[in-house]
Amino acid sequence: MPTATPAPTLAPLDETITIAELTRDPYPIYQRLRREAPVLRVKSVGRTFLTKAADTKYVKDNAALFSSDDPNTPMKRAFLAHTLMRKDHDEHRAERMAMMPALMPKTIEAVWEPLYAKLASDYLDRLPRGEVVDLFPALAGPLAARILAHVMGIPDASDADMQRWSQALIDGAGNFGWTPGPFDATDVANAEMDRCIRANMARVKAAPDSSALSFMVNAKNPIPESQIIANIKIAIGGGINEPRDALLTILYGLLTNPDQLEAVRAQDKWRAAFEEGVRWVAPIQASSRLVMEDTEIRGCL
Repeated sequence: MPTATPAPTLAPLDETITIAELTRDPYPIYQRLRREAPVLRVKSVGRTFLTKAADTKYVKDNAALFSSDDPNTPMKRAFLAHTLMRKDHDEHRAERMAMMPALMPKTIEAVWEPLYAKLASDYLDRLPRGEVVDLFPALAGPLAARILAHVMGIPDASDADMQRWSQALIDGAGNFGWTPGPFDATDVANAEMDRCIRANMARVKAAPDSSALSFMVNAKNPIPESQIIANIKIAIGGGINEPRDALLTILYGLLTNPDQLEAVRAQDKWRAAFEEGVRWVAPIQASSRLVMEDTEIRGCL
């Protein structure tokens, strides 16, 4: 008699992995899960983890089946808004396209590239000489904050506030334990950001510029004010840590591989170094999706 194929079941449940461990250093856990349990329910966060590249790509490429519009993440509570990061299809596209004129190649080349070069030069010139420098607080963080403040249209926001707001939003959006502390910080940050963004909305209405805020405010058919503010916040939440960390990753890779640094300099391969850096350590490490109908991955429902 042929043996019946067992019916698929839910993924195994892990009750040992803690949020504290995932916060402190998730990479050994991910490595172990790729080897031992690539599809695993983790009780502490109430999520099914997928840790294989093929599976995460499958999910990312199937938005109809795996929706970004997941109401059970802490993001809405952290941002006090339903952001485009938690929207799909036309709804996502409408809000993303509202900001796109500020980020088109022509605008980048004509407006932002000269500003990037000037800001990078200014921030490099103020580094101390003849001593060991921690480039995270001295260069990468402030420079990313300053560039983003100009591109978004809130140039009066300080480097320190931009970085604090960004970290508060990241901590809140990742607060899957739903503890109050991170949300207390996001409440403060949201109130400050709201005041800053609204003041600059009035400014760019009176004197339009090339910023994302100006394009959104002065559009022929603007998206709602609540979503204009949400768009600026989502850019603050992700637009500092990603360029900051990418810059430091690439510098680390080149400085610890002098032969590669020499080759990049000799052949002017800075773009290739950038592309390899963001491939080597991806700017976004994890993202949640909501399964819209029953499906099966690696034999698990």
